[in-house]
Amino acid sequence: MDVVNRYITINNHVNGAPQDSDFELKASPLALSLDPASNVVIVKNLYVSIDPYQLNRMKSFSASQKTSDFAVAIVPGEAIDTYGVGKVVASTNPEFDKGDIVVGLLNWGEFTVIKAGGMLNKLNTMGFPLSYHVGILGFSGLTAYAGLFEICKPKKGEKVFVSAALGSVGNLVGQFAKLSGCYVVGCAGSKEKVALLKEKLGFDDAFNYREETDLNSTLKSYFPNGIDIYFDNVGGEMQEVAVSNMNINGRIAVCGVISEYLDSEKRAAPSMIEVIYKRIKIQGFLAGDYLNIFGDFLSTTCDHLRTGKIQPLEDISDGVESIPSAFISLYRGQNIGKKIVKIAEE
Repeated sequence: MDVVNRYITINNHVNGAPQDSDFELKASPLALSLDPASNVVIVKNLYVSIDPYQLNRMKSFSASQKTSDFAVAIVPGEAIDTYGVGKVVASTNPEFDKGDIVVGLLNWGEFTVIKAGGMLNKLNTMGFPLSYHVGILGFSGLTAYAGLFEICKPKKGEKVFVSAALGSVGNLVGQFAKLSGCYVVGCAGSKEKVALLKEKLGFDDAFNYREETDLNSTLKSYFPNGIDIYFDNVGGEMQEVAVSNMNINGRIAVCGVISEYLDSEKRAAPSMIEVIYKRIKIQGFLAGDYLNIFGDFLSTTCDHLRTGKIQPLEDISDGVESIPSAFISLYRGQNIGKKIVKIAEE
């Protein structure tokens, strides 16, 4: 039996802001009858993740492409892999049966063919929606948890600043920090987002960075006694002014630098004198570095979800054809929380 697999590719390397014309919806036949010796799994994709870092993979060159297996360059015309949840529709791999719900590296498409050794695991939903396992219970959640607790190690009463605070990672960092007894301020790009941070997610305060003409003065007003922890999702000027407002022995987890993804001239240039004399720790990291704590993260986060102490924040589009616009929306500040595309019903 054959099916038609529709999937998204890039037409060319994307070295600036992504546009609709950079993407193409392709279709090709896919045989569901497998050679018994092939050791292959075919997955019907149900939910796929949309993440800003993919833009660095689409560029003709990015330093990130040589540093991680998850960040290798995307070849124009070929399928694009991503984290997602799906259902096995055919398998000659003894570890998977038809009908299994699985999580792992799938494609921006309707089906994914996964060879032996591919990143794929059976999924225990634990009673949560499948989409949660792409975001809050997936790599976005692990990124927030590891960056805050393993790198920044918050203490009760400390002052925490989160940039891009309504993004897939930032919103969870703020919620985890509040549960740790910290004072938390976030920044976002609209009045509506600021309201959500304070009214729905429980941030102590928040501001719209687009309305601020002097970010250094802004941070001084929100943190008159300085910042202990900065969770950096944007890089650029925001990182510079955060360093200027850090306390002695402050910690900065550098999760993303989205301001640099579109403009390499916006590289952060924090005062190294401040870093030295304040003994500030600045550490970049990847979620994959912390797979050893995934069990602890999952247990803790599931407990918080069940008790209502953490609110999931998802922004879900429908259909494989919506993937390009969903991705582009990340760079226009249009997403609220974790951006996901629902490909099909279970």
